[in-house]
Amino acid sequence: MPANGKHRRKKSTFLTRGLVAAGTGGAVVALPLIGATGAHAAEQAAPAAASGAVVTAAAQVKAQAAPAAQTAAPKTYSVVAGDYLSKIAAEHDVAGGWQRLYSDNRQVVGENPSLILPGMKLTLGAKSTAKAAAPAAPKAKAKVTQKAAPTGEQTRASRSTERAAAPAAAAQSSGSTQTASSGWVTPVAGGISTSYRTAGAMWSSGYHTGADFIASSGTTVRAVGAGTVISAGWSGAYGNEVVIKHADGNYSQYAHLSSLAVSAGQSVSGGQQIGLSGSTGNSTGPHLHFEIRTSPSYGSDVDPLAYLRQHGVSV
Repeated sequence: MPANGKHRRKKSTFLTRGLVAAGTGGAVVALPLIGATGAHAAEQAAPAAASGAVVTAAAQVKAQAAPAAQTAAPKTYSVVAGDYLSKIAAEHDVAGGWQRLYSDNRQVVGENPSLILPGMKLTLGAKSTAKAAAPAAPKAKAKVTQKAAPTGEQTRASRSTERAAAPAAAAQSSGSTQTASSGWVTPVAGGISTSYRTAGAMWSSGYHTGADFIASSGTTVRAVGAGTVISAGWSGAYGNEVVIKHADGNYSQYAHLSSLAVSAGQSVSGGQQIGLSGSTGNSTGPHLHFEIRTSPSYGSDVDPLAYLRQHGVSV
């Protein structure tokens, strides 16, 4: 007797049908299906591979371009009158400021970063490869031959030459500055552009602590009298300055210089060149800021023109 219920035929899966088809001569049907699937996969893989190749090529181009940009040739700057390192660094966007500029060009500038001279070649943004200037070779002494004049005649000729040269040297030393018989002089030949004690908000003290002499950049600046250099170098708002102590206990100050010709501890005479005028520090343009102080420090100023007149200088 037949059992209750119906025997359910198990449904064949897609895979079973595929296998059956293959087993009953349906290989012709099954194999194209498999082949089509592989071809479709290959078609999908091809664009991906091409895209990968493009990305790889772009990365290689970028990698090759990066070193080229990094190894761009550094710039060279020629110092002109009135320049100072912080000004050059700011105008040319030097990363690291004047300290980096000085570090890169130390062998060119020397030990004092406040002393740069017109014509110096500075490398911007890279270490300078310039060699330090070699000391000048001493001049060879002229040889005395047997045909030279007798010693007495040589001495008389030398003295005559020295006497003739002395007035010319004195004229060159003083230039057109006002010179007193006492040996005191005006620091430069120009007139006064801003007087002592002129009031104004542009000065931290509320007034002008010195006298400004008219002087284009590069004008010779001279010590007004004999004394000893107390300081010579960078002094903030005053830029490059020289301070000299005189025998009477007062001090003369010369500010905004473009270059210095003396150093601390050096003795100078009245009329001796101590530097060149400029516009370094907090300055609106080339000139010489001149002060007379009762101490070497700011805030002890006295009337500088009255002081020079006391020493016989017409100004």
